[in-house]
Amino acid sequence: MDGIDLVIIELQPGTQTVLAITLAIMMLGVALGLKPEHFAFIRTSPLRVVKGALTQMIGLPLLTLGFIYVWDMPASVALGMIIVACCPGGNVSNVLTKVSGGNTAYSVSLTTVSSVLAPLYTPFAILFWSSIYAPTNALIDSIDLNAGMFLLQTSLILLLPLITGMLTAQYYPKLAAKLNIWLTRFSVFIIFLLIVVGLSTNWHLIILYGAIILPIVILHNSASFLLGWGAGVTLLDDKLSARALTFEVGIQNSGLGLVILLSQFEGLGGAALIISTWGIWHFVGGFTAIGLYNWSDRKTA
Repeated sequence: MDGIDLVIIELQPGTQTVLAITLAIMMLGVALGLKPEHFAFIRTSPLRVVKGALTQMIGLPLLTLGFIYVWDMPASVALGMIIVACCPGGNVSNVLTKVSGGNTAYSVSLTTVSSVLAPLYTPFAILFWSSIYAPTNALIDSIDLNAGMFLLQTSLILLLPLITGMLTAQYYPKLAAKLNIWLTRFSVFIIFLLIVVGLSTNWHLIILYGAIILPIVILHNSASFLLGWGAGVTLLDDKLSARALTFEVGIQNSGLGLVILLSQFEGLGGAALIISTWGIWHFVGGFTAIGLYNWSDRKTA
């Protein structure tokens, strides 16, 4: 397992620039979809939004760090887990919340908060939580990552499209709606392409490490769902909002994390395997949670 830290996903010249542009386009697509009503819960129930945001932005990385220490994870695997935990929530969580009968408005508000804060929070959080685990800290030092440039570049790449998208949505809503559809499709296509190409060109890594990576992702993702559920039941005042928090913590924008990894961290193989596998598995975890909620609803009906 230790050999996984030596695996590098080879990138063609110019690929990192393309990935940076892709990252900006992905963030622009998210921002174009933000509407004033998505901030409603922030105005009407700010405490509930704060509780949910802290569970996702502090609780999930803490849980992840605990996993890493307990299982003494290799540095690159730990980095992949940390990057996933530091990513904002994705729109998929809103869809799954709606299908499960949860509080969709609350889910959308939490996704909005994490997305708006992502340009500043995500790069800082990745470096902060990575620095706490010595092997990951050493790995980042070994690739000569310039922390200041990483923070500046990633923040700007995410922040400028966020501001542009929000302003467009505010003053040109019809244009924003049309662009949002196409950019969302583009983002999904790019992530799908990255995963497919990555799997096809690195199939030997899947064979070699898949049996180890998959259980780690399953345990990590399952614990994330349980964290969201437990925090929701404990901290929130209604079960439908708790249901929304379950999906908000269990579903992360791993596509964003994959692009950040490949564009900024020299394609570290262990981390790429973790993030790519998470991007597939969290759908399985999400629909399993929906099945459990539906079963619970039928049982109590």
